[in-house]
Formats: sequence, structure tokens, C-alpha cells
Amino acid sequence: MSENPVIDMLGRRLRLAVVGGGPGSFIGAMHRAAARLDDRYDLVAGALSSDPDRSRQACFELDLDPARSYGSGVELIEAEAARPDGADVVAVMTPNDSHHPLALAALDAGFDLIIDKPLTNTLDEALEVLDAVRVTGLVCCLTHNYTGYPMVRQARAMVSEGMLGEIRLVQVEYVQGGKARPTAFTDGEELPWRYDPVRGGPSLVMGDIGTHAHNLLRFITGHEVAEVAAEVGTIMPGGTVHDYAGALLRLDNGARGSFWVTQAAAGVENCLRIRVSGSLGSLEWEQEHPTSLVFKPLDAPAELRTPNGPGTLPLAARASRIVAGHPEGFHEGFANLYADAAEVIAARRSGVDPDPLAVHFPDAEDGALGVAFVQATMASTEAGGAWTTCAQMP
Repeated sequence: MSENPVIDMLGRRLRLAVVGGGPGSFIGAMHRAAARLDDRYDLVAGALSSDPDRSRQACFELDLDPARSYGSGVELIEAEAARPDGADVVAVMTPNDSHHPLALAALDAGFDLIIDKPLTNTLDEALEVLDAVRVTGLVCCLTHNYTGYPMVRQARAMVSEGMLGEIRLVQVEYVQGGKARPTAFTDGEELPWRYDPVRGGPSLVMGDIGTHAHNLLRFITGHEVAEVAAEVGTIMPGGTVHDYAGALLRLDNGARGSFWVTQAAAGVENCLRIRVSGSLGSLEWEQEHPTSLVFKPLDAPAELRTPNGPGTLPLAARASRIVAGHPEGFHEGFANLYADAAEVIAARRSGVDPDPLAVHFPDAEDGALGVAFVQATMASTEAGGAWTTCAQMP
């Protein structure tokens, strides 16, 4: 066996086509780098912009074959499906409103799918994508990249192994400051897509970062949010988009939680933080210091867990590429999702069972639950913060 299980199973790398993430896109470059980091994909085709000329120019700059440089995502899906050497996987990183039609088109054409969050803008759309994944049996990886961090996976494994006992309390927050200054648009000016509720979704802060915080809570604890009492709104004077959300949570096991996200905290950069407390101890993790997981057992001194340090569990060790004491983070988190999805896709295509450690990436059901949580927070807000049931997946 080589160090590349995809090549072991298929005799080649997976052929990847990307839709979106072209000129000026931070997240597009992140996806492409993540796909290549573990050498499990070859980038073979692209539709990198909604403008056909910009798309083909961006593909040229990535040295893609001009014959596989497309003017739209739909064109790419149709053409690649018709090729004998067509792509195996389609990665979607476009504005939120296009996730639903592109995901359905890719799945209908037989492509495994990697897609940026949120899965869709509405719960009905998310359920359609989830149903398509279930019917086709194809793989859908939702890139909640923080679930790829080694110490987040360490936290998940420690909870799963019972090291915290019964989960009783959860606090999660995602605090940014990028929208702490007033933003004004003139009448008739085309809104950036994130500020347009039709394209970006009903709540900017919830779609952008609220879904990340919700997913992180679920990923680590293994529990669902059953009910929420929320306030979603705008802090910035004169603001026209949601930049704040706070909520009390009730989990499906009776645990209680608090949830706070904002993009209007002046001076804060990217502070995603979670504390999970059980009957036997607590875990604490912060994205701005991602290689440290603090474990505070009941009646014992606090312990610091680090990637490849003492006490590292297999799920975390799998996600770490370098030796103890060296930092890892955002790029590697994305790459872990791409690498895991590649293994599961290759296993599906080869008719074998994947490595059980490879199946921990967020999927279409996680995406649908994230959209359902957004919907519940909005409904609770409209009801004056009343406790509102979060839809669960059939």
C-alpha cells in the first residue's frame, strides 16, 4: 500500500471540476489548494466566474485545458458528464442562491459533490439536495472546514469515548469585526451578493458564520439542537443586514447551551470558540489558537492536548500532517475534508468500505440541519424570542 489510498483503490487521482471561486475569491484559492495538498485530486475543469469571459481567463491562468474551461457551471456539468475522461467530483463555491440548482444538476449527472456552506438558502431546497444524495448514493461533503482541525477532531473523539461523561452544557461563539463600520449603498447600486437576501440568504450573519458555530457544536458533542430561543438582528446603526445573533439552546439530551455570533465586534478578527461541559469534565477550544485543546477533568488538574502530543486519539492523529509542536490550521482543515471525501468517493467507486476514520466530514444532512437551525432562529426572533423547535431530518 502507498501513502495515497485513492491511487491504491482507483489507480489514479480523482478528477476534480470546480465551479466558482475565481478572480478575487479567497475561498476559491483555499479549495483548490486543499484539494492538492494530499495529492488525491487532479484539477481538470473549471467554471470560475458567472461571467463567461472572466471564467475562461481565470481557467487559462490556472493552466486548465481550454476545451475544459467553461462559461458556466451548468455548461461544465453537462460537458464533463459527456466525456469518457470527465470529472469524477464537482466542487461548488458560488454565491449561496446557486448552490441548490448546481448541487442537483451535479448529483443528477452522477458527480460526487463537494460544496461550500450553507448548503442552500432555504430548508425546502436543502431537503431536495439531501433527498438527491440519498437516492443517488453519491458522496456530498459540506466544507465546514473547522471540523477538519486536529484538535476539533480530538474533542469529538474524547466526547465520543465518554471522557466528559454526560454532556450538560455547551457555549459556542463566533465573533468577527469585519462589519463594525457602517456600510452604505446608493439607490440603484447592485448589492454585493452577500448583502442581497435573495442571493445570500435570509440572514447574513447566520449564513456566513452562524452555520459554522452550529455545526461545530453538533460535530463535537454528537447532539442535536432541539429548541432555540433567539434574537437575530442588526447592531450597526443604519445597517440593513443581520450582523448579530444570540440564542439559548436546548439539546436533544436535555443539555443547555448558549450561542452568540456577530460580525460587528470592533477589533475582533476571527474568534470561533467553544466550551463543552459534561459530568466528568470540560473541553475548551478556540480557532485563533487551534493547536491547543484544554481538558479540565473533574477533581484533577487541567490538561493541554496538542496535535501528536501525549493523549492524541486516532481521529486527531489522522488529521495532523506534521510533528508535535508545529502549528496547523485553516488550509489543513480544508484539506482534511477534501482528503477524507476523496477516500470515501474512491471507496464508493471501488465497491469497498472506506476507512472508518475518513467518514467524519460534514455532509448534506449536516447542511440541511444548519439551514433548519437558521430557519428556527429567524422564527424565534419573529416570535419575540419564544422557544422554537428546530426541524430534524427524516
